[in-house]
Amino acid sequence: MTAAIEQELVDRALRADPDATAALLTQLRPGIVRYCRARLGRVGGAYTTADDVAQEVCLALLRALPGYRDQGRPFTAFVFGIAAHKVADAQRAAVRDAGTAPVETLADHPDAAPGPEQQAVRTDVARRLSGLLAQLPEQQREIVLLRVAVGLPAEEVGVIVGMSAPSVRVAQSRALARLRTLAGETLGGVAA
Repeated sequence: MTAAIEQELVDRALRADPDATAALLTQLRPGIVRYCRARLGRVGGAYTTADDVAQEVCLALLRALPGYRDQGRPFTAFVFGIAAHKVADAQRAAVRDAGTAPVETLADHPDAAPGPEQQAVRTDVARRLSGLLAQLPEQQREIVLLRVAVGLPAEEVGVIVGMSAPSVRVAQSRALARLRTLAGETLGGVAA
C-alpha cells in the first residue's frame, strides 16, 4: 500500500467513512497480527493470545481514530504505538495471571490442526527464536520485529523508534548479524 493511498484512507476514516475505516483495518490487520505474534509468541502451541491482543489493538485503533491528529509522522507509527502498549499490557497480565490456566474442553469433531510432532517442532523453533530475540537489546529487537515480521519500511520504523531510516538499516543489519552469531553458538558452532 502506498503512503498516498494510506493517507487518503486515513482521511476518509477520520471523516467517519465506514468503507474507508473497513479498508484501513483490512490493510493494517495482517501487520498488527504479525507484530503481536512476534512479540508474544505461541502459548500452548497456538497464537490465541497474540491474535486476541491483535484484535484488541484493532478495537483500540477504532476507538482512538476520532482523536488522531496528523503530526507529520506516518499513521503506522500511531498504529504500532497502540500495538506496543497492548502487547505490554498482555505481557503484564500474563505475569500477573501465571499459574491460572483454564480447563480445556473436548471438541465434538476431529482436529484439523497439525499433529503433536509438528506442533512440538514449531513450538521448539518459536521458543528458540524468541530466546535469540530476547538476547538483543530492546531497540534492535523492536526494529527486527517491525522490519522483518511486520514488513514496515525503514522510514516508518525510524519514526516509531526515534531513529533515521539509515540508522534503522544499520541497527537491523547489526541485529541480524548478532542473531546469526547467536544461532551458530546455539547450534554448537554450526552456522545457520
